[in-house]
Amino acid sequence: MLKIIQIVALVQGLFLLLVFYKNKRKYRKITFWLFCGGIISVLLYIVGDDDNNLFVEDADWFFFDSSLFLTFLFLYFKYLNSDKEVFLKRDYLFFLPSIFLFLSETLEIFSERENEFLEIAETLIEFVFLGYLVHILYDLLRTKRANRVLYFVVPIILIMSISYINGVFDLFEMEPILFFDDDDFNTYLILIVAFLFYFITFYLILRPKELIPNAKITKYKSSSLKPETIENYKKALIQIMEKEKLYMDSRLSIHRVSNKLNIPRQYISEVLNIHMNISFQDFVNGYRIEAFVVNLQNNQYAHYTLFGIASEVGFSSKSSFNATFKKIKGMTPSQFKHSIAKKNETGTE
Repeated sequence: MLKIIQIVALVQGLFLLLVFYKNKRKYRKITFWLFCGGIISVLLYIVGDDDNNLFVEDADWFFFDSSLFLTFLFLYFKYLNSDKEVFLKRDYLFFLPSIFLFLSETLEIFSERENEFLEIAETLIEFVFLGYLVHILYDLLRTKRANRVLYFVVPIILIMSISYINGVFDLFEMEPILFFDDDDFNTYLILIVAFLFYFITFYLILRPKELIPNAKITKYKSSSLKPETIENYKKALIQIMEKEKLYMDSRLSIHRVSNKLNIPRQYISEVLNIHMNISFQDFVNGYRIEAFVVNLQNNQYAHYTLFGIASEVGFSSKSSFNATFKKIKGMTPSQFKHSIAKKNETGTE
C-alpha cells in the first residue's frame, strides 16, 4: 500500500511541476523557484529515503532527507512575505546545514563505522532545522494571508519537530517523546507528504495567488494612450507639483490628482509606473524632499526641528520621512544637515 501511495505522490508531484513550468511567467520568479525546489526535494526524499526506498529495499544511500525540503520551505516563506525579486547571495548560507549532513552521512557510509564527533555535530545541526520549523510556524501565524496554508504545513512542522527533538534527546540518552514508534515514522511522514500533494493541487486550483504570488504586471495591455498624450500627461503631472505644489498636502492621493487634472486614475498610474518608471508615492515624495532641502537652508526655518520642516512640505510620519530621505539622498536628514553646515563653514573660511 505504501508503495502505491509513493508512486501516486511521485506522479502528482511531477504533474504539479509540469503545470508550474508552463505557467511560470504568471508567477513571481523567486517564490516560484523556491516552491518548485520544495516539491523536488520532497520527491527526492520519497524516492531516495533509506527506510522506504521506492526502488531498492533497505537502501543505505542517503541521497536526500527532509532537511533539504525544510530549507526550501523556510526560504519560500521568507521571500513570500518580502518584496525582493532576486535571491540574495547570503541566503545560500541556509543550505549549509543540509550540505553538512549530506557530507557527514556520506563519510559514515564510506567509512562503514560511526563517528562519535559527527554524530554529535549532526544532532547539533538539528537545532538549526528546528529553528527553521519554528520560524515557518511563526510566519504562518503572524501573516493572515497564509492562514489557509496552515492546514497542510502545520502537521509536517509538528511531526518533524518531534523527530528533531527526539534526536537531541537521544544524544543526551533521554527518553524520546512517544509519538509513534521509529519503524512507523517514515511511513506516516510519506503518507502526510502524499496528502500534502493532493491538498496543494486542490488549493492551487481554487486560490493560486495565495501560494505563489503573481508576477507584477509590466504592461497595461488595455492602454490606448498615444505618445503625444503620454507626454501631455507627464507635463501636467510635473506642472501641478512644481507650480501648484500639490505635494504639500500630507493626505494627497492619486485619486485627488486624477480629479484635479481630469485624467483617469489608471492613466496617471500607467504614465508614472511605465513611462516615468516611478510609483505615485515616490513621485510625490521626491518633490517633498527637494522642498525640505530648500527650506532647511532658509533662515525662516532655522528654529524648526528637522521633522518640523518635513511636516511643512507634506510629510506626516517621522519614520516615513527619514526612510524616504535616506533612500533619495543616501544619508539621514541629520547627516545631510551636518554636511551643509560643514560646507558653509568651509565657504566662510
